[in-house]
Amino acid sequence: MGRRILNDALRAIVNAERRGKASVELQPISTVMSSFLKIMKDRGYIKNFQVYDPQRVGRITVELQGRVKDCRALTYRQDIKAKDLEAYRLRMLPTHQYGYVVITTPDGVLDHEAAISRNVGGQVLGYFH
Repeated sequence: MGRRILNDALRAIVNAERRGKASVELQPISTVMSSFLKIMKDRGYIKNFQVYDPQRVGRITVELQGRVKDCRALTYRQDIKAKDLEAYRLRMLPTHQYGYVVITTPDGVLDHEAAISRNVGGQVLGYFH
């Protein structure tokens, strides 16, 4: 169920971006989703996000910036080693210049650049560009 929640939220973000909306509301939420959104915010793909009532079902309001072309969650969470991250990125993303693969590692949820610099592998959550 948790993987479906992340995928539905990311698809809602892409659909709102395509319609030209300024913000989108995501519900239900998870901690993995907020970690994914934090990486998107740090990389400049979304402006900001606000978490409301995380104790119960909760909701997240995301302010969009117009930079997200596509983002997806992988439902099978493929294991990946640190040495294979670059080849996986080249296979999954459309270009070499932009886009990030998000990975859950023992150090937390990281994008592929941080995982390569720390030399740590994990499971692929999804990607955005």
